[in-house]
Amino acid sequence: MAGAARQWPMSLSTIIHAGLTRPSRPIHGLVLMGGGARTAYQVGVLQAVGAMLKLRSGHSPAFPFQVLVGTSAGALNVAYLAGAATGGLQAFVQLGQFWSRLRSADVYELDVKPWVRFSRLLAALSLWRNARGHGAILNNMRLVDTLHHAVSLQGIEDSLQLKAIDAVAVTASSYTSGVHWTFCHTARDSRHEPWNRPGRRSEFQPLTIEHLMASSAIPFLFPSTPLWVDGRREFFGDGSMRQISPLSPAMHLGAHKILVVGVGQPQRSGLIGDAQGAAARSPTLGGIAGHAMASVFHDTLQADVEQAQRVTKTLAQLPREVAAVLPYRSVEVLSIQPTQSLDALAQAHAHELPGSVRRALGGLGALKGSGGALASYLLFEPGFVQALIALGEHDAYARKEELLAFFAEGAVSKTQATA
Repeated sequence: MAGAARQWPMSLSTIIHAGLTRPSRPIHGLVLMGGGARTAYQVGVLQAVGAMLKLRSGHSPAFPFQVLVGTSAGALNVAYLAGAATGGLQAFVQLGQFWSRLRSADVYELDVKPWVRFSRLLAALSLWRNARGHGAILNNMRLVDTLHHAVSLQGIEDSLQLKAIDAVAVTASSYTSGVHWTFCHTARDSRHEPWNRPGRRSEFQPLTIEHLMASSAIPFLFPSTPLWVDGRREFFGDGSMRQISPLSPAMHLGAHKILVVGVGQPQRSGLIGDAQGAAARSPTLGGIAGHAMASVFHDTLQADVEQAQRVTKTLAQLPREVAAVLPYRSVEVLSIQPTQSLDALAQAHAHELPGSVRRALGGLGALKGSGGALASYLLFEPGFVQALIALGEHDAYARKEELLAFFAEGAVSKTQATA
């Protein structure tokens, strides 16, 4: 409760500040959270959303989101969509095609010898050598080439100029200063005033592949990326780190309705052990690593969603006379996250990992027990990806009425959808 009380003024300030601009139409925002390979789940949700909207309209409507905000691998999805937004709902189909072609070899590589699987010491030594050589365990330079071929930076410019979208933003965390940065791009960057909050800042500038690499640099796994901010060079890592308010950028950029797609889960598998046993099992290395990853990627989202809904509900309940003189607007938040354990799903597909990664993690004992948690961030392979997409579609259709109401024409609703 104390933590929530400390954050209340920050969220309230964001909502009131965002209410100072009142465009003629409701602005729909899309917030995609990070999680490595797990973010293929977002593709399924969005493909289902596109199919619903096309079926309802009877034709292929325009791209349904005006504000796009992404973090980590979610930033890669956002950038891809922004570059294809002039094609309308086809952008979701194209994103699915991109993921269907993606392989782990297109994202990273790890060079270890086959014999590391037989010794934790040898596995640790091999990974340490990779970390010394690349600044992280994995070399992700292959992702640079993949993004250059997949993400259309000119397409992003075209989408902004043709008003298919209003803004696109990605987040990254500075190892140098500790500040969490949001890099925003609009058709008129110079006209926007950046925001500056404790530990959180923004800058308006054209997005580059370097921004995407910085946002998706998973700590310890991928090396940092240098970016220029405030006239100096800082080194950045995954935007999920120190991300205390994931919804804030979308609010600052004017979104009235925000669909946020996370890739966390209500309960992580394998950390506690069999509750019916005589004693709970101690966590494996994979379980501890998965717990740490979940804390980086997922633990702030639900709290921010609930707080945004609580603040907006409170504002909506004010007397009309008071509400009429306040510079605020309603911000409707709809949150979708997996209904099944992605850890367990990944464990069923762990055999698809590249041989070098499987040997290294197996040598460390990180694929035993709850090792699926760690593997789920690295499994950019067809079986796991398609399973995630199918789950995303299933979860979206299970909430079809909420999603269609979210995109309904007319004024922004004063009521909040349940997250």
